[in-house]
Amino acid sequence: MANRLKVHAFEPLTRANGPGRRCCLWLQGCSLGCAGCFNPATHSTSAGQWHDVGEVFNWITADPNIEGLTVSGGEPLQQSLSVLELLSLVREKTDLSVLVFTGFTTEELACSGTLSRLDKLVDVLIAGRYVENAAWRSGLIGSRNQNVHFLSQRYCEDDLAAVPVSEVTISADGQVSITGIDPLLFG
Repeated sequence: MANRLKVHAFEPLTRANGPGRRCCLWLQGCSLGCAGCFNPATHSTSAGQWHDVGEVFNWITADPNIEGLTVSGGEPLQQSLSVLELLSLVREKTDLSVLVFTGFTTEELACSGTLSRLDKLVDVLIAGRYVENAAWRSGLIGSRNQNVHFLSQRYCEDDLAAVPVSEVTISADGQVSITGIDPLLFG
């Protein structure tokens, strides 16, 4: 369904989901079934809430002090048309950086035609399924088989290495969220 995104959660300010001050959008739905995934609540397509792409864009741009957007999931590229629409808006109307996590490999993305579009819209693409017995949890990588693709010159490996492993956020209404590459590993 283009023009709408199935959203699991949105964090307006995070430092553990990419370099610098950024917001993070977790999309709902993933059929990849990676054993040991630490975010299984994002898998079901019957959970989450539908939101218009424009509404999500407004969430992203609400804080003028963030430097970027991280898109994760679930598997965000299983909503590729709407994700690409959102990222196009971000690229055209802001100077925010974009980091995308996907369980798809770059080969799979190339075959689907998605990679060539992401290349123009994303600064950092972290690609590949999570493999439990190859757990790594370093520099935003969850397992050793995953690859970081710097699609622009905006960031380098040192920028990703400086990202905290996890963070705890308590909102004004008392909601507690724990995020990061391994939110349950405080190390």
